[in-house]
Amino acid sequence: MEKFKILGLSLLLFSAANAQDVEQAKKAIDAEKYQNAKKALKSLIASNDDEGKNYFLLGNVYLKQEEQDSAAIYFNRGKNVKRDAEYNLIGLAQIDLSNGNASAAQTKFKAVEEELRRKDVEQLVYMGRAYINAENPDFKKAITILNKALEKDDKNAQAYLSLGDAYVGDENYNDAYKAYRNAFRLDNTALRAKLQLGVITKNTRAAFPEAVKAFEDILAIDANYGPAYRELAETYALWGNTDASKYDQYIKKALGYYEKYMQLTDYSLNSRMRHADFLVLAKDYKALEEEAKKMQELDKVNPRILRYLSYSAYENGNYEGSLKAMEEFIAKVDPKRLIARDYLYLGLAKLASTVSTDEQGNSIITDQMVFDAAINDIKKAAEMDIEITNEYNDIGKKLFGQRLYGPASIVFEVATTNPDNRNAFYDNFYLAYSIYYDHVNKSEEDRKLNIERLVVADAALANVIELSPEAQDAFLFKARINQYMQSEEAYAEMAKAYDEYIRIVGAKDATSLSANERKNLVEAYSNAGAYYVVTEKEKAKEYFTKALELDPTDEYLQGELERMK
Repeated sequence: MEKFKILGLSLLLFSAANAQDVEQAKKAIDAEKYQNAKKALKSLIASNDDEGKNYFLLGNVYLKQEEQDSAAIYFNRGKNVKRDAEYNLIGLAQIDLSNGNASAAQTKFKAVEEELRRKDVEQLVYMGRAYINAENPDFKKAITILNKALEKDDKNAQAYLSLGDAYVGDENYNDAYKAYRNAFRLDNTALRAKLQLGVITKNTRAAFPEAVKAFEDILAIDANYGPAYRELAETYALWGNTDASKYDQYIKKALGYYEKYMQLTDYSLNSRMRHADFLVLAKDYKALEEEAKKMQELDKVNPRILRYLSYSAYENGNYEGSLKAMEEFIAKVDPKRLIARDYLYLGLAKLASTVSTDEQGNSIITDQMVFDAAINDIKKAAEMDIEITNEYNDIGKKLFGQRLYGPASIVFEVATTNPDNRNAFYDNFYLAYSIYYDHVNKSEEDRKLNIERLVVADAALANVIELSPEAQDAFLFKARINQYMQSEEAYAEMAKAYDEYIRIVGAKDATSLSANERKNLVEAYSNAGAYYVVTEKEKAKEYFTKALELDPTDEYLQGELERMK
């Protein structure tokens, strides 16, 4: 009997130690210390290979690191052990969801639910998380399952935390905020919930100072909670990109916080890739190139590294290297892993490799087929993620500076399709500007076939004027573009646009006018006056007189005024 007592005590102590180690592994996962978590869970499996939850947690770490095959190995091993094997069906169901096999996933979830006891809640929470974390997420189903978990236990902080994530995915930020707040109220060690409150603040209202304070409050509780440093880094990077005057200051802070995050987590390949993604956000392409080379030393076959080599090579002026790396990346990677930025850099590298200069210094296209493919790649990037068009302004202006007006107009036109375009004013103006200069450089025959593009330019300038009613150059180019349309309606629009230019610029003190403004004002008075000769002779006479005051030597104006006497 004494032996049985000792044996029972030892089993009890072992179970307690195992549970404690599992909780430590969970904390490591939450803190994004994935290497530590994997090491701890593998040790637990080695010492007790009958506990299914350990296999499940380890498989989940691999899923977080996008290593589905390794995750499946552990889930399949764990589903056949004595205790808590059902957790691994949840992991396998998530893989089914990611692979688009929802029916297989639901079969596994049903098998788990049928075996649940009245008070079992954790399995339901992980089922909800499976719907959230799958590559093909279903947030509404996640919400339903997580609410079912809360019906069983309305004090479960992890259920509220996961419910918050589901609501964020469903773009219901008010309910997400409430769920995170409840999670932290029920468990003040659930720092992830408090972290997500700051993330909502940052992402939904761009309230950067408030978000920074939220993350700093977390570090006041636990100075070693790595994810808070990552969020600080990303907040300052976003802030810097929206406040040009403080860009350098905030990017420096962001890079410092991210380095702290890396120190507190690990320098594994997966962490370095996340760091690389951040360096793209921070536009630190020298550091990105260094990071990509370090990743190659760790893993020479992972195709994703080629993505970062391509991005950094392009930004550091190695266009040939960028194109080679991106084409190799696209050839090797699963197509569903491609993102909009990949096609953007593919297009940019092709553009750079097909534009040269002639003896007179004019830009020329050396390979029209590759150039056309480049433009299509840039269009495809926008189709995949419209938000990326916020970066098209710089691309279009570079083409415009190369006098490649037609291609520049296409880039700006794509950018203007974004309803939330941060550069809407300049993209619309440069769209019209590019079309105009492309048109004037065409032959007479080609101009006749280009009227539809002039209509696009006219509409773009209408957008500019709506955004800024006093934008004088918008009226000037609107007048010029309508003049080239050569229809009665267009000539009337031309005159109206010149009228507005005259109203804005003519109201200025004559001594303050620039040389260009004086020249353009003469153009406006002259061309509008020529239109009004037929409809409003007195107005035409007034305009010709004012134009002659600005340019007394203009023979055309002198002749028109003499003819009208």
